[in-house]
Amino acid sequence: MVVPTKSAPTRPASLKDISLHQFFGPGGVLSRTHPAYEFRRGQLLMAQAVEQALQEKRHLIVEAGTGTGKTLAYLVPALRSGKRVIISTGTKNLQEQLFFKDIPFLEQALYPNGEGRLSVCYMKGRNNYLCRKRLYDLTAQPVLNGLQEIDQFQTISAWEPNTETGDRAEINGLPESSMLWPKLDARSETCLFQKCSQYDRCFITEMHRRASESDIIIVNHHLFFADLAIKQQADGAPDAGILPDCGTVVFDEAHELEDVAASYFGIAVSNLRVDDLARDVEASLQRNRSLSAALSSALGSLRDHSQFFFSLLPPGEGRFAFDARREFLEENGEEFLGLIQALTRLSAEISAMPEKPEESFTFVRRAEELRVQLTFLMESEEPNTVFWIERRGGRGRHNVFLQATPIDVSPILKETLFARMDSVVLTSATLAVRGGFEYIERRLGIEHARDSVLPSHFDYETQALLYVPPDLPDPRTPEFGSRAADRIRRLLEITRGRAFVLFTSYAQMNDIYQRLLGVLDFPILRQGDSPKNALLEEFRLTPHAVLFGTSSFWQGVDVQGEQLSCVIIDRLPFAVPSDPVVAARVRAIDAEGGNAFFDYQVPAAVITLKQGFGRLIRSLNDRGLLVLMDNRILKKQYGHVFLDSLPPYARTTELRKVEEFFGVQSEDANGT
Repeated sequence: MVVPTKSAPTRPASLKDISLHQFFGPGGVLSRTHPAYEFRRGQLLMAQAVEQALQEKRHLIVEAGTGTGKTLAYLVPALRSGKRVIISTGTKNLQEQLFFKDIPFLEQALYPNGEGRLSVCYMKGRNNYLCRKRLYDLTAQPVLNGLQEIDQFQTISAWEPNTETGDRAEINGLPESSMLWPKLDARSETCLFQKCSQYDRCFITEMHRRASESDIIIVNHHLFFADLAIKQQADGAPDAGILPDCGTVVFDEAHELEDVAASYFGIAVSNLRVDDLARDVEASLQRNRSLSAALSSALGSLRDHSQFFFSLLPPGEGRFAFDARREFLEENGEEFLGLIQALTRLSAEISAMPEKPEESFTFVRRAEELRVQLTFLMESEEPNTVFWIERRGGRGRHNVFLQATPIDVSPILKETLFARMDSVVLTSATLAVRGGFEYIERRLGIEHARDSVLPSHFDYETQALLYVPPDLPDPRTPEFGSRAADRIRRLLEITRGRAFVLFTSYAQMNDIYQRLLGVLDFPILRQGDSPKNALLEEFRLTPHAVLFGTSSFWQGVDVQGEQLSCVIIDRLPFAVPSDPVVAARVRAIDAEGGNAFFDYQVPAAVITLKQGFGRLIRSLNDRGLLVLMDNRILKKQYGHVFLDSLPPYARTTELRKVEEFFGVQSEDANGT
């Protein structure tokens, strides 16, 4: 008998030299490289499905639950395909995880001695990058407000000569809400493109070059759809957009696509945008000593007409429909025309300048774009569009946004995305409703796609218990708040804190928070009291903490281990029916003979609920309690749709079972 000598396993020269099974399977490349490797059947099945879709130029929809390892399951086939592939993620955080964690891991697996590199780049929206020209212009004539902006300006100026990317994420301590950064970023509306004196040193130019040379381009949904909308408006112009031509795209967190796409195929004009144009024109002309009396008068007129017009718009808080545009114009038509004429006058004055600054053509373009978009917002009768108003706080006052949003993005995406791409892969942990994809197909306009719901890697029946209290009042009634607070208090005593309590509204969150403040023996953290990342870090580091949050904590949050042992949700997460976009979608579906509640509102709420509950079980070792305080899921006909769409959690309506799950002595022998 010959005993073989042990030797280091040979590595493939590239991913194309091995099969998917040789990479993902037991004893394969992944098993030899990943310290916590476990064979995941769903991961291999997904990789095979993605590879087949790319080879056959088909679209694919895959629901891959947490723990499947879906990132590698689409990355590896994308790299093996030999095609340029865009990978679009839901957030910049996930985008950076792909580029800075998953790609280096794959490179180490394939090239342990560092003898090779994967051809990958990542791109963010233009406003994440510094514009060198704007920085130099501001250096020549600083217009800074307060010590904070001066400190930030000095930090950015010191960083600029040394950065290779110009990405603001490299600047430690620059707040997300910095008032200086918008004066310096590389947003397209201020860009001079090839006419810019810094074009060859431009960070956007360099990013575009890297993308054109890369096989895999990692972006986020906002950048992808902003780029797609620009290309649609440019009607095929060769230099439109920033992403290079590509026939394949993978959307991770694809459940977000409808709302992101709708925002970028819509229009928004605000008083802030008009003010920014006037400020930029004035600063440029003062810097170039070319601010004539006529131009100064035109800028003053624009500011006055803008302030007056936006002050006349119907009052209201938050987001609300602007259905009475015709009546508004009948009463305020002169004020609207005054703003349009002020924009036209500014364009004419700039165009007539004998010696123009190099950015003058962008000012004319911006003024013309505002004029065209304002005219559309106030006069268009486009049937597939909802017109609405939003008021937001900022810069010490309320800013007013006039908005136009497509009601149904499916025909737009069908034409601009699915008909033009060879392969589109949609994946998320939450895409299916009752095991099917009819809802997502209908909302996005994807046809003839292959689809798959992959088996979970988790044992949900033993790892998670779902508790629905049968005795609480309807969450829409006044008495719900006090009764829910009492039950939440008892549940948190059983779990010893260690919980997310997630709400569908700030009002409900603050009400329950106030009822439990000083009553609970555990540290309570509340969304809004600190930045999201700081709250999460404090939660991770604080024993027995309880975090109260709303929509931003329902997804994209990962806390593994005993620190998060309970997720409580206040009610079924139906979208606010009075929201102007939701209301318009409901009316459109009903008008076409559908049933908006079952065709749209229930499926959308199902996917949101699955996202919220998905915060709990993040690894094979996680174990905990899921609570839905809303027992309509048990009593209403539509409740079965929710229950049939959730993973196979163990379920109970008895508090005694919750106590047993945590090994706690029952307070009530009846245990309701």
